Amino acid sequence: MNNSNRYHLLESGNRQLLKPRMRSPSKMMYLSLFILVTGVTLCALNIYQLHRIKEDHMFHHAAGPIVEGSNDENKQKSEKPIAWVAGKNLHTGYLKHVFDVLSHVGFVTGDYTADWSLLWSHDYPFKTFAPQLSSLKPYQKINHFPGSGYITNKVSLATSTMKFIPRAFKLPEDRDKFLSFSQDHPEVMWVQKSNTHRGIQIRNTSDLDLKKEGSFIQEYVSKPFLIDKHKFDIGVYTILTSINPLRVYIVEGDILFRFCPQEYYPFDPQNRDKYVVGDDYLPMWKVSSLKDIHQRHGFSFKDTFNIYMKSKGLDYEKVWRDIRSAIATVYLEKESKLIESALAYLDTNNFFEMVRFDFVLDEALNVFLMEANMSPNLSSSHFPPNKRLYEHVIFNVLGLIGLTHWMSSKQVNYEDEMRVSSADVNVFPEVCTNSTCASSCMDILCRLCKHCRTHSVEKTLKIAYLEHVQQGSCRRIFPPALNRSEVLAWNPKSSWPGTEELTESNKLMYLWFLGMCHKDLSWC
Repeated sequence: MNNSNRYHLLESGNRQLLKPRMRSPSKMMYLSLFILVTGVTLCALNIYQLHRIKEDHMFHHAAGPIVEGSNDENKQKSEKPIAWVAGKNLHTGYLKHVFDVLSHVGFVTGDYTADWSLLWSHDYPFKTFAPQLSSLKPYQKINHFPGSGYITNKVSLATSTMKFIPRAFKLPEDRDKFLSFSQDHPEVMWVQKSNTHRGIQIRNTSDLDLKKEGSFIQEYVSKPFLIDKHKFDIGVYTILTSINPLRVYIVEGDILFRFCPQEYYPFDPQNRDKYVVGDDYLPMWKVSSLKDIHQRHGFSFKDTFNIYMKSKGLDYEKVWRDIRSAIATVYLEKESKLIESALAYLDTNNFFEMVRFDFVLDEALNVFLMEANMSPNLSSSHFPPNKRLYEHVIFNVLGLIGLTHWMSSKQVNYEDEMRVSSADVNVFPEVCTNSTCASSCMDILCRLCKHCRTHSVEKTLKIAYLEHVQQGSCRRIFPPALNRSEVLAWNPKSSWPGTEELTESNKLMYLWFLGMCHKDLSWC
């Protein structure tokens, strides 16, 4: 074999030997790519799982931040209702109990981009979130009413001429009226206040700033009722569920009592701790005559107060009657303003509101309304034992409006006959079956009959029915509770005392509760 043939044979053999080696890099490349893709996929899954764990941890353990981790598709697929909690500096935890109760009743948190069922806003939301609230869905609830400032604005409330609100003069508009009155009543002491409600102190007339815009001067209740020599105030949590017709409730299960840290006498107007309830107030469990009843025997704040008053032979029931009457009067007085403010929204059933009315008592147990707080403090960080009170309030507020009674991811419709039907809200059978109502719906009682009820009235009655079923420790104060014996003796052909001055929608609501009470005494 010559060298040329030997060369070609070697070259051919080498090519055959080299072929597998030429394919090897390609296989290695595919194998490496497969390993890389698998690794990236596993890494992504781990990141996703860690993110979900972080979300869950933040909601259940962090006191405030809104969870925003899940994407829109996951939110829409979620079977749990979504709460949008809005407020400044939520990380500080001042709404921790709101988050905890919402979690307990099955909510998850989201923001305005979610299909939320509840907006719990610490501040007045209708200016800040106007675009998001322009077209509300039937199941969406907001924890404020448009126009609620007519009640919670301190100047507006204080200058209302209601007998249980200490006399007040708006500045600078009422300057001359104030000077005239103060000259005729030199014994009256005064405090100057504003909407910030800070720095309150009794001052001489000469020390008052009568030109200060947005402030008012209010008469000081100078002879307060004391317990263990301490002045105190009474905070009543109040829920507004409807404005036309008006329905108002209070959380009767418990009440907030706050005592001034120093004894009232000897009185010193320069010492605010004697007569102003501040952030560092004296809690009930540190008041000598009350702490044993509350702590050792485990009674609520309200029951502790009642037990103490009864031991002194004092009429605590009068105090509660007067407080309920005062709150109802405020809402009746301001109802038209609330209705006017809500005209921009299609359905006022989207709204509810919980505020705290603060009262003081004088030596004769007369009640005086000092203010209504739109977003009352619900943080127990300063006084941990208040946790039970705040969570009790939040839970019962949500229960009253049906947000603790979920059967799906959306609020159960009032038309769901499993919960309430037309038959449930029928009243006055002797009226609705007589010939007068059969031929005409002009009489106001006839308008409660099934064949006369409008769709709007039917809806209103069903929602009121559900509120009664769901009220928990809440108590309806308007329309007011009814005397059973008087209701049973009442002839529906005659008018019911106290309804003459009511608007037509309020009168109809009042009469419906009368009818429900007439057939079932638990409604009285």
